[in-house]
Amino acid sequence: MSTNQTTAPATGHHPAWAHQFENMQQQKEASSFGMWVFLLTEIMMFGGLFTAYMIYRIKFYDAFVAGSSSINVQWGFGNTLVLIGSSFTMAMAVWAAHKGKRMQQVVYLVLTMVLGTAFLGVKAVEYKAKYDECHIPGQVIGKGFNATGGPGCSGEGANIAEELEHPKTLAGKEVAGKPRAAAEQIARQSELFFVFYFAMTGLHATHMIIGLGVLAWILRRAWKSEFGPAYYTPVENFGLYWHFVDIVWIYLFPLLYLINRIPHH
Repeated sequence: MSTNQTTAPATGHHPAWAHQFENMQQQKEASSFGMWVFLLTEIMMFGGLFTAYMIYRIKFYDAFVAGSSSINVQWGFGNTLVLIGSSFTMAMAVWAAHKGKRMQQVVYLVLTMVLGTAFLGVKAVEYKAKYDECHIPGQVIGKGFNATGGPGCSGEGANIAEELEHPKTLAGKEVAGKPRAAAEQIARQSELFFVFYFAMTGLHATHMIIGLGVLAWILRRAWKSEFGPAYYTPVENFGLYWHFVDIVWIYLFPLLYLINRIPHH
């Protein structure tokens, strides 16, 4: 008998055991390694965007401040809480799968889907506001970019040039405004901020949509009791993906919404 022959464990061949692996542990390690390699490529992709964003923010500081000041911090903060909650429910789903608690696993997966959908709903509201304000970059969608107000552009932050020329008081102190010509120039340059805003949040939202699709597939399998203490690798690996997407937003929120909303004077 060959010494290289692989023998099935005494408990029998698990239905999820792929024939190319010697045992379930090797299969799990290979799957986890593949997921981490995939996440590394994701880090490089988003890292390039973050780097480009910071370079252009330094170069066009006032324009990026103007663009950042026109988006709603409350919506962004609310979405941050939603994603933190979804990370918790996803972690609990992995725990339930590991413990073989089928119904708890299903409930936590459903809650994760609900929170993910809520995040996308809030993002759609934000996108709609930017469309109404004519802050969609380029001339491809609808009205075209216009940061100086005008017909068809409505919303509190639509006229960025007006806000720059006549800023509101900051912490009870009067803030000097920009000359009209400078205000209009900065407002036009703020289009670059919105290019990054839609590129980065749009790419993130795409990952969320894909994640919800995979989550639905995992939920279907969980409902059929395919995951348990002996095999829950898909749930665990997807949890890594979901946490990564949430961490990306933790970086996007301060970069796009918070730093630095105070212009030079």
